[in-house]
Amino acid sequence: MNPRDDAPAPLDAVLEPHTGLIGRFRNYFLTGLIVTGPIAITLYLVWWFVTWVDGVVRPFVPLAYRPETYLPYVIPGWGLIVAFFTLTLVGFLAANLIGRTLVDVGETFLGRIPAVRAIYRGLKQVFETLFSGKGSSFRKVGLVEFPSPGMWSIVLISQAPNEDVSRSLPGQEEHVSVFLPCSPNPTTGFFFYVPKSKIVEVDMSTEDAATLIMSAGVVQPGSAPDSKKAAALAGMANAARIANASAAVQPQPAKVE
Repeated sequence: MNPRDDAPAPLDAVLEPHTGLIGRFRNYFLTGLIVTGPIAITLYLVWWFVTWVDGVVRPFVPLAYRPETYLPYVIPGWGLIVAFFTLTLVGFLAANLIGRTLVDVGETFLGRIPAVRAIYRGLKQVFETLFSGKGSSFRKVGLVEFPSPGMWSIVLISQAPNEDVSRSLPGQEEHVSVFLPCSPNPTTGFFFYVPKSKIVEVDMSTEDAATLIMSAGVVQPGSAPDSKKAAALAGMANAARIANASAAVQPQPAKVE
């Protein structure tokens, strides 16, 4: 017998099957986490919203109209149903002549309070723009050279500024309002006016742009491969840089006061 036959096997050979088994368990665990994670978080957020609305609305509902008065358990979402029908009823009444009169009286009263007036008017304009479909509501996505030349950021394109702001902006070129969301929280960011020629519009929905921003570029939305999507954006940014450089060389007409 060769004395080397009784020698212990190398450590790598002994640990190889265990490492492979642990690796498979790790892959299964990550796969399960990827599958169930978004579902669990979505259900949690929906449950939190329903519970929050129930907590706000339930104290205003009389005991005689609460399901738990006649049932041995509480029905979740009852406050949400009540809030939905209440808002619908308020909208129905506000659409009538008497309702519009009451709304006008209430707005007149709020308009006489200096601090409340600015908050109410601003929120009213935001809600009318988002839910009435009269404004752009960030329906377009673009690229802006920010924060320095050669660096491009995704912006949500809004409306053109009003006449007072347009007259105050330098130059004769048309400006556009844009919002630059921050990553990973797209609800915060920067709002500024930028010349229309400095914006490169991107064929991307606002939902895809929000996904791209929240994931810090890890998740590339769309059916195209990540490399093709990144190459397309880089090509558009490079073309815009060249066009902007050519436009900067040409003399701009002086602004007539």
